[in-house]
Amino acid sequence: MTAHYFEHPLNEKTRIYLRVEYLMRQLKVSAKFSDDLQYLLFFRSLFDLLEIFDQIQLKSELAKDIEKQRLSYRSWLNVDGVDQEMLQHVLQDIDTIHGALMQAERFGQSLKDDRFLSTIRQRFNLPGGACGFDLPALHHWLHLSDEVKTRDSAKWVGTLQALADALEMWLKLARETGMFKSHIATNGFYQSDAEDANILRLSIPLHFGVYPMISGHKNRFAIKFIDFQTGQACSDDIDFELAVCS
Repeated sequence: MTAHYFEHPLNEKTRIYLRVEYLMRQLKVSAKFSDDLQYLLFFRSLFDLLEIFDQIQLKSELAKDIEKQRLSYRSWLNVDGVDQEMLQHVLQDIDTIHGALMQAERFGQSLKDDRFLSTIRQRFNLPGGACGFDLPALHHWLHLSDEVKTRDSAKWVGTLQALADALEMWLKLARETGMFKSHIATNGFYQSDAEDANILRLSIPLHFGVYPMISGHKNRFAIKFIDFQTGQACSDDIDFELAVCS
C-alpha cells in the first residue's frame, strides 16, 4: 500500500533543525549544477542558512544536544540484553562528530567573510533580484568554467561539513527512538500525550487523500486530518501509523 510520510517538530529548536536539514539537502542536490537555475537554488539555500545562523547559536545548541545523546547512550553500557559492540560503535561516532563540531568555526563565519557571497547576498532578498543587471558579479561567475564553479561550491559547502555531520547524527538517533505503531483517527481527529518528545513521524496511506494539521508540544499533541480536494476537515476514520521520537 502506497503511503506518504510527514514529520512534525514539537519544539522550536527541532523545528530549526529540520529546516536546516532541508536546506542542506537542497544544497547537496543543487550543487550538481545541472542547469543555471540550480545555481539560484544553491545560493538561495546558502543564504537561507545564513539567516538561520544569525538567529540562533546553532553550534552550541547542537553540541549540547549531542552531549545529551552521548550521556543517554552511555547509560546503556554493560546493561544485559544490549548489543555492546553496536553501542560502542555509536558512542565512537558520537565522540568523533562532537569533537569535530567543537573544533569547527562558528557556522557561517567563512561564508559571511567571503567577498563574492557578500556582494550578491542582499539582492537575493529582492523579488527577481538575481537578474543579470541586478547581480553582474553573479552573471560573471555563472560564465566561469565548471571546474571553478565546482571548486567554489565545494569550498562553501565544506565549511558546513561539521554541521551536516552533527545534525545528521542527532536526527538519526532521535528518529530511531520512535517505533511506528498503528492508530485510528476517529472522524479525522487524533490526540495523545507524549513524554519530552521532539518529533512526530506519520505514515498515511495515499488513498485517503488527506494530510495532517498538527499542533502541540513535547508533552501533548493533536492531529487533524484535512481533505486535500476540499481543504476541509476530514470526517472519516483514518488509519495511519505514528512514531513519537524523543
